[in-house]
Amino acid sequence: MSSLERKLNRRFVVLAPLALTACGFQPAFAPGGSGASLLNRIRVEAPTDQNAYLLTREIEERLGRGNDTAYSLSLTTLTSERQLAINREGNTDRFHIVGVVTYSLRDLRTGQIVGSDTVDNFVGYSATGTTVVTLASERDASERLMTLLADQIVTNLLALDLPA
Repeated sequence: MSSLERKLNRRFVVLAPLALTACGFQPAFAPGGSGASLLNRIRVEAPTDQNAYLLTREIEERLGRGNDTAYSLSLTTLTSERQLAINREGNTDRFHIVGVVTYSLRDLRTGQIVGSDTVDNFVGYSATGTTVVTLASERDASERLMTLLADQIVTNLLALDLPA
């Protein structure tokens, strides 16, 4: 690395935070940020299956589970599994799990829906090992998928910029 590249890297490290504050950047979970109005204020409706439980757990891990709930979050989770790779013997070596979640956030004071959307994503897993290994891979893939979907939902909820 040349000395010019080092100087530019140092300048970037020093000036990047200034540029972020100049553009109005504010961390979501900082006091007064858009996430502060959601922390411990959303009650996620009771899950009905394993995937809904995993999704609920991930959302509550990010937004908390408070007593002072102002919003109710309802989730509809659908997953499907697709064969991805079939070997010469006709056995499937790889699968995709596709997940789609439709959600709506309801203000408990007014009863109005303040935000709703659909998010989707997919993960893959290998089925080349023993039955036990394949089942463990499938379970892990489902957990990863629900984590991805929870991240998307929380990001969308933060973009709503709800009042505190």
